[in-house]
Amino acid sequence: MYDHGEAVTFSRDVEVIQVPSGYKMVVPAGTNALMTQALGGTYTLVTSNGFMVRVQNKDADAIGKEVEGVPSPEAASAETPEELEQLVWDQLRTCYDPEIPVNIADLGLVYRCEVKPLAEGGNRVEIDMTLTAPGCGMGDVLKAEVESKVAALPGVKGLDVDLVFDPPWDFSMIPDAAKLQLGLM
Repeated sequence: MYDHGEAVTFSRDVEVIQVPSGYKMVVPAGTNALMTQALGGTYTLVTSNGFMVRVQNKDADAIGKEVEGVPSPEAASAETPEELEQLVWDQLRTCYDPEIPVNIADLGLVYRCEVKPLAEGGNRVEIDMTLTAPGCGMGDVLKAEVESKVAALPGVKGLDVDLVFDPPWDFSMIPDAAKLQLGLM
């Protein structure tokens, strides 16, 4: 874990994603930053020049970190579509909005998750998810993270992740446990 507001210095140039625009940029070696979130194998930081950025787990070493506690898709196995669906939900719970310390599943951002057996073997996973705000630039980033983590699960031979905005997401969709975590109750 990390201490909220932990100071870090980039040891090398790193391509990051700006929050909330979703644009890519390079943070040069030697840049100082404060860590605001370290969840699901990604890190959200505010750089000394005012950019909020997301560092992917593959670049965690550049800020002196190692990925901890992220379930390995390769270690999981499922015999039935129901077991695979549970593994998919486990992976969705490792995907975080970079500005909110609750995973996308527990935020109520995943509207549908279905596992459909394929005639040729394996399964097709279909996911409908939304964003906390329709104009959020992180939509493609979060969608790509979901695709990457779910596609790596054994038995997934097809995947369709759709960003949908109907019904529009609002705070009432957050389960009570997550509301408590966010201090909304």
